[in-house]
Amino acid sequence: MAFGFFKKKETDLLAPLNGTIIPLEEVPDPVFSQKMMGDGIAIQPSGGHVHAPFNGEVIMITPTKHAIAIRSTSGVEVLIHIGLETVALKGEGFQLAVKEGDRVEKGQLLVEVDWAYIEEHAENTITPIIVTDSDKEITYSSKGSCVQGETVLMTI
Repeated sequence: MAFGFFKKKETDLLAPLNGTIIPLEEVPDPVFSQKMMGDGIAIQPSGGHVHAPFNGEVIMITPTKHAIAIRSTSGVEVLIHIGLETVALKGEGFQLAVKEGDRVEKGQLLVEVDWAYIEEHAENTITPIIVTDSDKEITYSSKGSCVQGETVLMTI
């Protein structure tokens, strides 16, 4: 008899921001489109800020505030990279709401983003969401538009 004791725990990754879902292969940056950092999905933002896609812990924030990594309570590690070539902005346009080591709840604000500034000064606003654990099985759940905190982008 199976009671689910040995079933792997899955993590639903909710959209961390509003926008249009884009396959990672279509991101105009080979680091992401060729999945050098891991598999995932991207969002073309339509506004709003970046929120936690699941319950977990902030494990890394770049000094330039353009990327944040979170580990879910089930151990899945995800990198949210806000825009392309945004490292060159040196933190301008980003206001952190959390710090490394913080426990976060699904939907909690992570980063306030000045999208107008990003659009004007960065290469692109596309935001890749990368599962950095390459051994994890990913099931993509959505296409088209996504709503922050409501749309399940993938199950890991």
